[in-house]
Amino acid sequence: MSTYRSPLLDLPDAVAIDPELDPHDVGVAWHYADPLGEQRRLSAGEGFVDLSQRGVLAVTGSERLSWLHSLISQHVENLEPGQARQGLVLSPHGHVEHHFWLVDDGATTWLVTEGDRRADLLAFLDSMRFMLDVAVADVTQEWAVVWFPGRPDVADSVVIATDRGSYALVARAQLNELAKTWGAPAGIWAFEALRIAAGEPRIGLETDHKTIAHEVGWIETAVHLNKGCYRGQETVARVHNLGKPPRRLVMLHLDGSTQAHLPQHGNDVMLNDKVIGFVGSATHHFELGPIALAVVKRAVDVDAVFQVNGVSASQEVLVQP
Repeated sequence: MSTYRSPLLDLPDAVAIDPELDPHDVGVAWHYADPLGEQRRLSAGEGFVDLSQRGVLAVTGSERLSWLHSLISQHVENLEPGQARQGLVLSPHGHVEHHFWLVDDGATTWLVTEGDRRADLLAFLDSMRFMLDVAVADVTQEWAVVWFPGRPDVADSVVIATDRGSYALVARAQLNELAKTWGAPAGIWAFEALRIAAGEPRIGLETDHKTIAHEVGWIETAVHLNKGCYRGQETVARVHNLGKPPRRLVMLHLDGSTQAHLPQHGNDVMLNDKVIGFVGSATHHFELGPIALAVVKRAVDVDAVFQVNGVSASQEVLVQP
């Protein structure tokens, strides 16, 4: 279990994450005493989220982009400075092993990944360097990840701009100044609520050891279908051509009229007393109420109403069957 503790947990009203409920985000704030208000502020483009528990890798060397291009699912060989991309490392059988965001600044390619997966990603990349002009380093101790609902103007930072906000890499010494200069912080509860409402999967939550990119929508966002060979490409091409991944990602709208607790990661999704999937993430959203992301069997009717821990849950299709 991680022993990391963000300095922002010293802010007034900061509530730390219970590692029993969320082992992925230990070390940062769950909320700052107003979780629904924090969601509203982020939705209005205000504030920031401390994601300093995430991992940061730096790839340098003249052959870094062509080398990464040969290893990952994304086309990055001619990546322009400042362009952000999602990428995957796949197993030889096409299963997702790593997911990350990356950006190149002209001298370094920066990768943002889950904190508990950075060591494995570093080990894989380092094992594939051979005699190329490439170096890979874990720079998490020097650089912290902060998320903004817009594009921030932060001096001396590296910005990974996405459709739904920006990840900024800032010197860890700057974390103490965040609340003074960048507005009120929001906790992981608010960040995850917006992620779930946007239907964005997260590795380790909406994925397991069998996940392929097509099942969770990464085939559109993290895979380039017209690039050269990389590990797992045969599975990507075969499933893409056949159009029949075994499972699909859905959003669950849970019955909010009951007092039932939110489902936990891994809880069964049931239909007619049969297990047809599992819950990935669940939250209370300030507008949508109790919602969750789940992975279910592809062939299940798109109008079917599921049961999760005895609570009815209608589905919103995110990945077409």
